[in-house]
Amino acid sequence: MKRIFFFLLGLLLLPSLSAAQRPNILFVFTDDHAAHAISAYGSKINTTPHMDRLAKEGMLFEKCYVSNSICGPSRAVILTGKYNHLNGYFRNGLTFDGAQMTFPKLLGKAGYATAMIGKWHLKSTPTGFDYFDVLVGQGPYYNPPMKTTNADGNVVTVKHTGYTTDIITDKALAWLKNDRDTSKPFMLMYQHKAPHRNWQPGPKYLNMFDGETIPEPETLWDDYEGRTSAAHKQAMTVARHLSPNDLKLNAGPNNLNAAQKKIWDAAYGPKNEAFRKANLQGRELVKWKYQRYIKDYLRCVQSVDDNLGRVLDYLDASGLAKNTIVIYSSDQGWYLGDHGWYDKRWMYEESLIMPLLVRWPDVIKPGSRNTDIVSNLDFAETFLDIAGVKIPAAMQGHSILPLLKGRTPKDWRTHFYYHYYEFPGAHSVARHYGVTNGRHKLIYFYQNDEWELFDLGKDPNELTSVYGNSDYKKVQSDLLAQLKRLRAQYKVPEQDPVPPPRKPRPKKK
Repeated sequence: MKRIFFFLLGLLLLPSLSAAQRPNILFVFTDDHAAHAISAYGSKINTTPHMDRLAKEGMLFEKCYVSNSICGPSRAVILTGKYNHLNGYFRNGLTFDGAQMTFPKLLGKAGYATAMIGKWHLKSTPTGFDYFDVLVGQGPYYNPPMKTTNADGNVVTVKHTGYTTDIITDKALAWLKNDRDTSKPFMLMYQHKAPHRNWQPGPKYLNMFDGETIPEPETLWDDYEGRTSAAHKQAMTVARHLSPNDLKLNAGPNNLNAAQKKIWDAAYGPKNEAFRKANLQGRELVKWKYQRYIKDYLRCVQSVDDNLGRVLDYLDASGLAKNTIVIYSSDQGWYLGDHGWYDKRWMYEESLIMPLLVRWPDVIKPGSRNTDIVSNLDFAETFLDIAGVKIPAAMQGHSILPLLKGRTPKDWRTHFYYHYYEFPGAHSVARHYGVTNGRHKLIYFYQNDEWELFDLGKDPNELTSVYGNSDYKKVQSDLLAQLKRLRAQYKVPEQDPVPPPRKPRPKKK
């Protein structure tokens, strides 16, 4: 009888022991952080020691491609594991349908404590989380209002004082230390506003890079002659489209308190006065704009890296690091003056590639680099697989868990499908879809009926399309076949989805 009793007791205890051993998941997510602004990815313009630490202690993915290079749609893909034509969020400004299945809901059902802290940027109120505390819309860089629930369960907005990157980290650490259910494994989405436009640095870094000259990208003066009309008609150049607000030539952020404004004016006042006296014109003016833009961008990145270090230090000090998988990524790539641009949207490499760094002690070989094609489409499936949760058949990506363990499945994808919808829209980037195998890339600007084909081995900067070139006849034919196959596989409709009609704004009394 004693043996039977202890046997049954053991069976009862198994689920709780299993749950306790399941890894915690910390998803660190930024907005518009280009991989080539991370020193582990070879940045020549900044150093990111804490992001580099994840690469040194874990795995760096060289070919993590975004399915649609724009903020909200990328986030919707991550939550649902589905392309945007299926999850309904195919361009910015829509409202995410929180009733649909998402990976946080499935993890919660499986016994995980779940939280979303920081930048949500999907208009809707987050669903599927035990706790959320999120920026309202884009959120400002200083003194942000944030939306959460009060003790009665009602959604409330609370105003905070300080630098947003620091505040989001304070809240993430508070949840980890004090507010989560420690009897459960956790999944925390810790998401920053930075380094989104208009790149307002924190007080600590307002003068970083002063007196230095950041190296210019080799394509800063691109004339777009080797591409279709789409590249000529965009509105995102450093030379012509950065505003005085972007360049900090105005009075500064209008939501600063007196102490913050004093520090801001002390930093930008002398620099702006020197600029006005210089009376720059032509190429020299463009060079100045690039320096002002890139320095502010990198200053914002530096605050993110510092705060990532705070969280990694806490994981170490608390003993959580050993059983916590840490993932660092951003919603898409970004142009750091490459092709003369800022912003994203294109299928070209700088905006197609997302940073992806993953650390998992005793599972991932330290210092690993992976060259397989992965995507934000795979994130939801990966989180579920790590937690031992069944992946819904409706999800369209694949778990990268085998890759993290150093094994590439024989049937792993060799080609990747991309689709951008937002035209007309900000920056006037034409709608396009395409396919890449990592060496060659085919892009179709379907409203213009124009094609581009690039040989990334010979032309890594994608300066000259070889579409229609007889030397690439077979490559072109193969990519066209793959494009047709993937559009069918992912059930992409021939007609683009149509945004729902905007609700009329209430009339002012």
